[in-house]
This record gives sequence, C-alpha cells and structure tokens, in this order.
Amino acid sequence: MTPASSAPATYPTGVARAILLITAVSCAILELIDTTVVNVSLREISGNIGATTTEIAWVITAYSIANVIVIPLSGMLSNLFGRKLYFTSSVAIFTFSSLMCGFSGNLWMLVFWRFVQGIGGGGLLSTSQSIIMDAFPPEERATGLMVFGLGVILGPAFGPVLGGYITDHLSWHWIFFLNVPIGVIAAFLSWKFVSDLAGVEKPRIDVWGIVFLAVGIGSLQYILEEGTTADWFSSNDITFFFILAIIGLILFVIRELSISYPAVNLRLYGNFNLAMGSLMNFIVGIIMTGTLFIFPLFVQVSLGWTATQTGAFMIPGMLMTVVGMVIAKKSTEKGVHPKIIILTGLGLTVLYLVMLSFSSPESNSGDFFWPFMIRGVGAVMMVVPVLGLATAGLTGKNLAQAVGLSNMLRQLGGAFGVALLNIYLSHENAYVRNNMIPAINPYNPLSTDYVNGITQSMAASGYGPDESAQLAMQLTDTALTRQQLLVSYNHGFMIVGLIMLLAVPLILMIRYKKSSTPASVADAH
Repeated sequence: MTPASSAPATYPTGVARAILLITAVSCAILELIDTTVVNVSLREISGNIGATTTEIAWVITAYSIANVIVIPLSGMLSNLFGRKLYFTSSVAIFTFSSLMCGFSGNLWMLVFWRFVQGIGGGGLLSTSQSIIMDAFPPEERATGLMVFGLGVILGPAFGPVLGGYITDHLSWHWIFFLNVPIGVIAAFLSWKFVSDLAGVEKPRIDVWGIVFLAVGIGSLQYILEEGTTADWFSSNDITFFFILAIIGLILFVIRELSISYPAVNLRLYGNFNLAMGSLMNFIVGIIMTGTLFIFPLFVQVSLGWTATQTGAFMIPGMLMTVVGMVIAKKSTEKGVHPKIIILTGLGLTVLYLVMLSFSSPESNSGDFFWPFMIRGVGAVMMVVPVLGLATAGLTGKNLAQAVGLSNMLRQLGGAFGVALLNIYLSHENAYVRNNMIPAINPYNPLSTDYVNGITQSMAASGYGPDESAQLAMQLTDTALTRQQLLVSYNHGFMIVGLIMLLAVPLILMIRYKKSSTPASVADAH
C-alpha cells in the first residue's frame, strides 16, 4: 500500500475551489474584523452594561490574549483533530460565542465570551491561510497568497467602519449578532469542502509546551494591552506579568527545542528566509495596526470627525488594495524580484505616512484621499510577498506550523505598534504642550489679539467682564489642546514612517534564487 505522504498531491478545482476559498477568506476576515470592530463601540457598551472605562478594556484584552495563544498552536491542533474537524469546530465556537457576546448583560459575562470567541478566532486565521495555500499547486501559490493578503489588509480596516456604523444606527449587540448567519453558513461549507491533510499522524500532546506558551504569550499580550492604562512599570500588576512573560517564554523555548514532539516547531526558524519573513510580519503588524489605530483617533479628536465619517472615508482606500493585489500578482508572474516588490510597497507606505504628517487644522477628507489611495496599493505590495517569504518551500504540517508562528508575530506586532504609539503620543503631547504654553503671554501680540477677540465676543453675547475673560481663557486652552494633539499626531505619523525604513536592511538580507515557479518567492534554504 502506498503511503499517503508519497501519493501525488491533488488540488480542488472549479466551483469546489471557489467555495473553499470564499469560506476560508471569509472566516479569516471575520476573525480580523473582530480584533478591531469593538474598539469604536466601547463607550456605548460601558454605558449600557455599567462598566468603567478601565474595566471595559477587558472586552478587547480578553479576545487578544486568547487569540495570540491559540494562533501558534493551530498547526498542532489541526494535526491532532484533523483539519476539517478543527476548522469547522473553530467556526462553530466563534459563531456561538459571538451570539452569547450579543446576549451578555454584564461586563464579566461579555469578557468571558470574548475570551471564548478569541479561542475560536485564533483557530480560524492560521488554518484559513494554510487551507487557501494548499488549494493551489506550488506554481500557482502566489494566487492563494493574494487572496489571503487581501483579507489581512481588509479585515482590521473594516472593523472600525462596521463598528462605527452599527453603533450609530443599531446597537452594540449587532456587532456580534452579524457574525452568526455568516458563521453558520461558513461552518456548513467548511464541513463539506475542507479536507484533512494527507499523511499526517496524530501528534503527542506537549502539555508543558502549551502551558509555557499560554503563560508567556498571554502575559506579554496583557502587558501590551493594559500597559498604557496602568502606567506601565509603576503598576505592580504589569511588573508581575512582565516577569511571568519572561519566565514563560524562556521555559517555552527551552522546552520546544529539547523534545521531539513540540507543540510549536521552533526548529523551523533554522530556515533563514522563514526567520526573516516572520520578523518582517512582526514589522508589518506594527505598521498596519499602529497606523490604523492612530488615524481614527487623529481625525476624531483633532478634526472632529464622527466614527461613521471616519469609516466611510477609509472605504475607497481599502478598495484600492485590489489594484495593489493585481500589480503584485502581475509583477510576480513576470519574475520581478520579490525584494523590488516589497521595497516598492514599503516606499509607498512611507510616502503615505509622510503626507499625513503635514496635516493642519484646516485639513479635510480631500487632503487625506490620495495618501490612503497610495497606502492601499503599497500595503498589499509589501504584505503579500512577505507572506510568501515566511512560508516558501514548506508544505503540510510544516506549512501549518510556519503560518501559525508568522500570524502570531503579526498579531504581537500589532499590539506592540499600538503600545509604542500610545507611549510616544503620551510623551509627545506633554513635550509639545510645554513648548506651546509660553507663547500665550501678554507680550505676544498674536495670542493677545486671539484672547481679546474671544473676550469681546463673549461680552457682546451678554457675559460680564470676569465671565468673558474666564471663558476666553478656557476656549484658548481648548484650541491649544487641539493644536498640541495635531502636532503630536503629525510627529507620530512621521516617526512610524522613519521606523519603517529600518526594515530595508532586513529586506536586502532575503535570500532569493530565481526558479521556474514565480510563486516560490524565496529559496527555502
């Protein structure tokens, strides 16, 4: 009898492949949307269920912690239960927990079901990517990467759009209820069309590896999510979880490299290009999530946009990713060096950030239109080849493991990006304000004329001299705060753009050997 592993590989075609791809990419987008969809609705949710601003942050933190723990384990779990059963179960868990999130009547019930939702969602992302890539023969794998890459870009971007619209027009419960019909259909299609990997034996369970991973990565994610709110290491909780994260991660690495049945195969990083691709994925996570985090805050706080306005503005830029996908695909098919595609995408993304960094109080949607068009093209041209790089030359269970590691690093990169930008903006706000305040004094004719103009306007409206003077100073302080935030956000955009340039040496280090299959974006060794 011929072993399954030596049998010729078969790939779905026609309608079966189309349905498989739609199912997998829909699940990936659903998972990624749910990482950001709740953010814009936190104020309404906290008011509705009687939670404080600090407490409501757990709705995001619980999902993120569960997500980042399960993602690197998804390859092992897929091998253990079979890909069909594991993926379908993940869809079912995600769907049911979404329903229960919508029905939650208090904070901790919502937090619990968000954690369960994160467990299901973690199984969707990496398994979706391996399903999509395994649906194509090696010479066509670039097409699968394009499909998944589009989901990676659109998912986090659509989250705030959907969340803002639903919050403004329905209620926060529908953020979760909308997942249910899509999840039910996806679960049915998954069971019907997703196949198990051939020749994969059930692995032994690396219990200690899973425990150390959960402790290390879970603690690290908690620090990144809660650090800004808790004022970092001035908090005993953050210090405790930092020590726990270090111990957990060290023990995890030692454990995984010392046994023959690791939960996460870290030895795969002996492949140089996989290591470089995963590091690039970490940087992509910082850039993509960080800039998507900062822009809505910038336009809503500094320029007064609503959540719906912000979401609607971002749609054309998202659609532009299709153009970037076509350019990246055609370039790959013509044998263009992957380094050139990645560097072009990186250059366009830096340009978008530099253009945003020159915003002014008079800036409007027209000023941001072209930067976001450029971002749409640049993001895909950077992300898609990196996805290929991180998995080049791998198949079967090794592919599933590499995909899990790569996606975990991108998720952690996103958390790092948000945390670093929060720290930077906090310090920059204080620095900019301290430099602006001295300009408001009796010897500066500009500030004097501004304050006198408001005072006279208040007096003309019927306020007394003292009230008019007090209101003038309050309004001046408000104007100063908006200016200070605007300058800080501008500096933030510029800093992220400059940080991106640090990725250039990593890109140049990629080892590439041109082969007869353009989709093989990097030499495996």
